[in-house]
Amino acid sequence: MADSDSSHGGVEHKNFRQISRDRLLHEMLQSTKMKDSKTSWKVLIMDKVTLKIMSYACKMADITDQGISLVEDLFKRRQPLPSMDAIYFIQPSKENVVMFLSDMSGRCPLYKRAFVFFCSTVPKEFVAHIKNDMSVIPRIGALSEMNMEYFAIDSQGFITDQDMALEELFAVNAEKSSQYNTCLSTMASRIATVFASLREFPYVRYRASKSALDSSSMTTPHDLLPTKLAAEVWNCLSKYKSTVPNFPQKETCDLLIVDRSIDQIAPVIHEWTYDAMCHDLLNMDGNKYVQEIPSKTGSEAEKKEVLLEDHDPVWLELRHAHIADASERLHDKMTHFMSNNKAAQIHQASRGGGELSTKDLQKMVQALPQYSEQMDKLSLHVEIAGKINKMIRELDLRELGQLEQDLVFGDTGAKEVISFLRTKQNLTPESKLRLLMIYASVYPEKFEGDKGDKLMQLARLSRDDMNAVNNVRHMGGSDGKKTSGVFSLKFDAQKKKHAARKERNDEEETWQLSRFYPMIEELIEKLNKGELPEKEFPCMNEPRPTICHGTSAASGPPAPPSSSQAAHSVRSRRTATWAKPRNSDDGLSSDSVLKHASSDFKKMGQRVFVFIIGGATRSELRVVHKLTTKLRREIILGSSSLDDPPQFISKLKLLNAQTLSFG
Repeated sequence: MADSDSSHGGVEHKNFRQISRDRLLHEMLQSTKMKDSKTSWKVLIMDKVTLKIMSYACKMADITDQGISLVEDLFKRRQPLPSMDAIYFIQPSKENVVMFLSDMSGRCPLYKRAFVFFCSTVPKEFVAHIKNDMSVIPRIGALSEMNMEYFAIDSQGFITDQDMALEELFAVNAEKSSQYNTCLSTMASRIATVFASLREFPYVRYRASKSALDSSSMTTPHDLLPTKLAAEVWNCLSKYKSTVPNFPQKETCDLLIVDRSIDQIAPVIHEWTYDAMCHDLLNMDGNKYVQEIPSKTGSEAEKKEVLLEDHDPVWLELRHAHIADASERLHDKMTHFMSNNKAAQIHQASRGGGELSTKDLQKMVQALPQYSEQMDKLSLHVEIAGKINKMIRELDLRELGQLEQDLVFGDTGAKEVISFLRTKQNLTPESKLRLLMIYASVYPEKFEGDKGDKLMQLARLSRDDMNAVNNVRHMGGSDGKKTSGVFSLKFDAQKKKHAARKERNDEEETWQLSRFYPMIEELIEKLNKGELPEKEFPCMNEPRPTICHGTSAASGPPAPPSSSQAAHSVRSRRTATWAKPRNSDDGLSSDSVLKHASSDFKKMGQRVFVFIIGGATRSELRVVHKLTTKLRREIILGSSSLDDPPQFISKLKLLNAQTLSFG
């Protein structure tokens, strides 16, 4: 287990998911290898939660390499294997403990020996229950707390896997239900295990309630969520200080807790990066994409499931690129690959009708495995980018995207929205819905009385869609005034009245449709500089430091981007445009992304964690990767779930506007 010290010095830094993976594979699975055991193969038994934890962090091949021959479900009927050892990775619940004891007690246990690892803190009564069974005690090889009840969905992102958090925490009178307290408690304990796992002790900061900033404001239960969650996380961390081995006794990082109302535009605006458009437009199941491969026999195309994940170097390189940029680079890669690969050249020559010599055939056979693998990867992404670009044209997304951006930056208003809805009769219901959700977020007062109804009727929205628009408006404050302290970050004296974002002149120019940035980008930058207002974002830690941003004399303040860091930029400052030719790197350069990924994390400053109650977006996940390079601090994003626009909209539709506690 790499302690958090490795992130603050010259020691090579491992990213968040690498540490999670290493702990599961080495600290848990590898630690069970016994010298006196005749067989190295073991059974791994998990419940639904731990199976998900494992599957996000590790691949089946990783688990097999550690001597696991069989993976079993704790609650399914299992074949007795009395000659084999078993590893239990389970939640510390009463049902799980009873099931474990049932497996291992009596004269004929299912397994020879059991190594038990709990994903979070085990209540003392459960430990006592296990120790009371004298037939089980001699058969236990290990009984340990892993403190890993989070789901590493990305190298710098995790979820607490609470898809219903928006409904369970934000609806009116939600705080009176048992689900409310259970949801908050589970969220807090899972967040805390992240810090126990990484051996980090954070400054816990949170968005203050409106009443804390203004005594005349009325506090709603929703408004207090960040405060309540921060308090529960703090209680968990306080216990860890005295119970978890090697847990830091002084602050080592920053944690900022906010909720979804801090930015209601990010979940619905069209994000133009390759990753976001894949998940927004292609109806993917998680990271699974169904590729259609032409049949060699001429029959129907075969369907093949592929995972768009970090092990694919092309995906890793292009996922945060603008779709136009990604398309250009893929075209260049394919052209370069075809002109530089021997197998491809010979293959092309043979298609021209030329005879292949024995020497040519030998060269082709030698190059074929590598050719086939690289060709498959490039072909996959060329197919995906082609599908996305086709949908952009068919759905008229460029013009819609431009209007969305102009609304957010205060460059357009009601007149343009009404004109767009009247002239673009072929727009899909979802496109019109998302446009009006953004409009309602920027201009909530335009929806007061029957004004909003008339606008939504013009767009021919369904009743469910109207509810979703009203819910977004209420999320930002139903009185039409953005009174929460966080909104003061969005404006400056020169900005137009209704801009939801200010232009970032310090940023390099990018594509025309990528001006939008999530609010957390500004919050993280202010936190890094020590400029996050203490009143609006208080700190739980007592006594409070003068500047609560986690830097210390040892680590020093985060270094400003140097000229050497500028090399990480995708492009230099230039005129914004939809698509401009660019010189591509060679067709295999994506491999370098993997080779140099770990070196980018050397000599990093202290980590920054941001947790969003109610669901995070892919644009926010992209931001933490971008700021990690820019600020030289690993930024980790956490949330109750990761939602693409269709998922977020579905959740909003479940809520009735009259039963919301927003605002």
